[in-house]
Amino acid sequence: MSRYSQSVVDKVSDLAQPLMDDMAFELVDVVFASERGRWVLRVHIDKEGGITLDDCARVSRELGTLIDVNEIIDHPYTLEVSSPGLDRPLKKEKDFRRAVGMKVKIKTIAPIEGQKRIVGQLKEVREGTLILLVENKCIPVSMVDIERANLVYEF
Repeated sequence: MSRYSQSVVDKVSDLAQPLMDDMAFELVDVVFASERGRWVLRVHIDKEGGITLDDCARVSRELGTLIDVNEIIDHPYTLEVSSPGLDRPLKKEKDFRRAVGMKVKIKTIAPIEGQKRIVGQLKEVREGTLILLVENKCIPVSMVDIERANLVYEF
């Protein structure tokens, strides 16, 4: 992610968090990227029982106004507000704690036991370290070494 994109993500996250707290939503993820020549700001939100289309529209209106008033983005962009979906990203320690017992897919910054992509059952979260069960073997992964992590659903 470019320094500019990260700056926008940080500023939008700082603006969005109090709004999410007031609306009783969880701010799951913010992504700002150029796609096919247009800028897209994706904001994923959640709440107990799930997110509705009306929730997304309400957050889009409120957050869009805050972004514009604070002049965070100085060029055209599209704001997309949605639920995180089934392959919900895992970013914070509380996300991982909630996922204990579930199957996760992790991409690490540097290889761990020769792999940068690890899929396994999340057995435990202990002091910033995940314990993954992969092929009957427990593998520790430090949260600081994680580039990206998602839940994996099997149907």
